[in-house]
Amino acid sequence: MLRVLSTLLILSLLLIASSSLAQSPFSSLEERMTFEEFRNSGLEKLSIEELTELNNWIRSHSLGAEEGVIMTASLQQQQQFPSGFNPERIGFQDYRGEAVPIESRIKGRFVGWNDDTKFELENGMTWRQVQNGILGVRPRENPEVVIEPGLFGSWYLTLDGINKRIQVKRIK
Repeated sequence: MLRVLSTLLILSLLLIASSSLAQSPFSSLEERMTFEEFRNSGLEKLSIEELTELNNWIRSHSLGAEEGVIMTASLQQQQQFPSGFNPERIGFQDYRGEAVPIESRIKGRFVGWNDDTKFELENGMTWRQVQNGILGVRPRENPEVVIEPGLFGSWYLTLDGINKRIQVKRIK
């Protein structure tokens, strides 16, 4: 009896899915999986409404061709950095590795910051001041800086020899 009900459920879902397929090239879970895969994954326990919602979510979050390439590159990077640490993403909001201080130098001449200063570092990173504040210093060439993690994903830049720090956000 359970097998008959499961089969009826799958058939009804296939009918619903086939009517929506006329509108888009999306393949539902029922079409992508064999009956055994569907059953073994526990999807037969879902109501028709739940399965429809799941398929709608998958449809709305399906990867386009470019996103698939990005996802593949991302997976390859994760294999290179199994702990989730990717030094190229440190400081960005999507970074999931360990927050470690960054030591570098500001490119060129530095005279201070003024509410919306951008800091281009020799390591290729660019950070922007997000905390209001003004600091004037004697002109310096390529001064050393340390950018340290703070609470809740915040970052603070400290200039070598200056006892003041400013909150920054990575933009490149």
